[in-house]
Formats: sequence, C-alpha cells, structure tokens
Amino acid sequence: MNRLWSILFFLVPILGMGTFVMAAWGMPPFQGAWLPENYSVAGKTIDHLFYLLNWISALIFIGTGIVIGWVIWKYDHRRRDTANYFSHNFKLELIWTIIPAIILVFIAFYQMNSWAETKMIRPTIMQNGQPVTKPPMVLVMAKRFGWEFHYAGPDGLIETQDDDYIENELVLPINTDIVLQLETRDVIHSFFVPQLRVKQDIVPGMKQFIWFRGTATAEMDIACTELCGWGHYTMKGRLRLVTPKDYNLWLAERRALQNPPIDSEQQKAPAGQPGSE
Repeated sequence: MNRLWSILFFLVPILGMGTFVMAAWGMPPFQGAWLPENYSVAGKTIDHLFYLLNWISALIFIGTGIVIGWVIWKYDHRRRDTANYFSHNFKLELIWTIIPAIILVFIAFYQMNSWAETKMIRPTIMQNGQPVTKPPMVLVMAKRFGWEFHYAGPDGLIETQDDDYIENELVLPINTDIVLQLETRDVIHSFFVPQLRVKQDIVPGMKQFIWFRGTATAEMDIACTELCGWGHYTMKGRLRLVTPKDYNLWLAERRALQNPPIDSEQQKAPAGQPGSE
C-alpha cells in the first residue's frame, strides 16, 4: 500500500486532538464549540469527569492511529514478505479484554460520588428536628410543545390550589438548593439545561426529580432533547437565575397579577347594583 495512507493515518489523531485543544481554549475557528459556562455547584464534578473521559478516549485514539499508521508504513506494497495468518491468540485476546475492563471498572467507581450527588442524595431540610427530603419548589410539566411551571404557593407544596402558574419561563434563586418535579402531559420529553449540567428524560405516568444549586445570575435556554413530534424544534423555554431578593420580588409580582386585590367598594355594593357582580 502506498505510504501516503500511513501519513494520513498519522495525521488523523494529530488533527483530531488539535481541534479539541483549539475548541477547549476558544481558538478560531472553534471558539464557542466547547462546553458552555457552568452555573451549578455539581457541574464542577461533572466537568471533571468529562475531561477525564476525553483524556482516556484521546490516548486510545492516538495510540490506535499511531499503530495503524506504523503498520501501513512498515508493510507497504513494496515488501514481498508473506503475511502470517493465525486464527487465535489467547494472550492478545486476554490483553484487549482485561485493559478495557479495568478502564470501565475504574470509571464506574470514580463517578459514583458525582452520580450520588446529582441523582441519589436529594437535598434535605429540618422538620421537627429531623432531616427530611426537601419538597419540590416547582412542578415542571412538559407538553407538546412547551413547558408549564407550577410554583409552590404559600403552603410550600406543589399541586395544590394556591400554586402559581407560568409558561415557558422558569425563574429560580441562586445559592439555594432547588428541587424540581418533572412530569409530562403526553409523550416522552427531556429537560436539558447545559449550563446547569442537568438533563433528565420525562416519561409519561412517572414523576422524576432533579436538584441543583445555581452559583451566579444568568439567563439560559431550556431545551427538549427527545424527538417529541413535528413541533419539537419550537419547544424552548427560558431559565433565569436571580438573587434571592429579586426572586422574592418577582414571585410577589406574579402572585399579585394572578390574585388581584378586590376593591372594597365592590365588596360593599348591594346585590343587583353596579359593582355587585
């Protein structure tokens, strides 16, 4: 085989790693192609795992490309050697079984703390002197093709009569443990906010819970990453992280709009007269 092919195989890992490095450092033309800025406490651990997996993949990718390139270079079409054929090599098969197994077992144990932090250890609050799981602050109801957000009312519970309702805009306070309850009205959807490193499929008939703690004020998109129908591309919401003070002001304004005060003159008007209805 022409040695030009071996050079191309050598270039594949070099160029491949080059694009990753340029994207990670924001170098043109790959600026903006890397991970978005993280606004979640748990996101630091998730990003660390992401980089670790990339380094492991990069080493395998580079090693494979070098080996293939070297073999093509050494055994090109000008050599007249006869290839050795064998149908079984126990040592070789043992090596390529044990090495991937060790890598996978290492990853499985290494990511356990991150998995527990984001999927198992739900935030707690003290109640009657005992720690209990924190109730959801918002019920996120997915539907074709939008998002409904039901905020817990003064009673602190969702799915009650005093819930505050808004569509396609989710406002949450920073430096606070947020718990969201996810449900769907129709088909499978997926709640995805890359800046918070949060992604959770929403299955009909099930209640899923996610939690996180925002670290800074910001605005970001909420995307559905399940193909849920013809209007899937339009299913986009907006999430705003604000200070606790701004959140309380915003929530008070929302409640005032949804529950306007009753005019005292209307309350006093006798039945059958203007203002009594």
